[in-house]
Amino acid sequence: MAIKPITDTLRILQGGLFLDDCSEKLAEAVKAVDETGKAGKVTITLDLKKSGGALAISAKVTNKAPEAKPDEDLLWPTIEGNLSLDNPNQRKLDLQIAPSRPSEVRSVDPTTGEIVVKSA
Repeated sequence: MAIKPITDTLRILQGGLFLDDCSEKLAEAVKAVDETGKAGKVTITLDLKKSGGALAISAKVTNKAPEAKPDEDLLWPTIEGNLSLDNPNQRKLDLQIAPSRPSEVRSVDPTTGEIVVKSA
């Protein structure tokens, strides 16, 4: 009798849920490695012990996915020792929202070549 592939055994552990868990842990590690560029690791541990005439198998999967670097905030120090979102050495611009105009749709009449304007 030939040796079965390990995936056959993993598929029957924990009613098939163990292999699903392995797939999820692998996917998490793959995404984290792709996002961070750092190394990751997936470990499958099978503890076997004799239990009467059978073997008791305790299966565990873990991943060591690299953690994403937290986002940084760029803040400016003020003379008073506070932090500000705005650079205190730059002038403030008096930006305002432009008033909206009524929109119109322009199209060309294919028979006359005339531009037709419709209000939307």
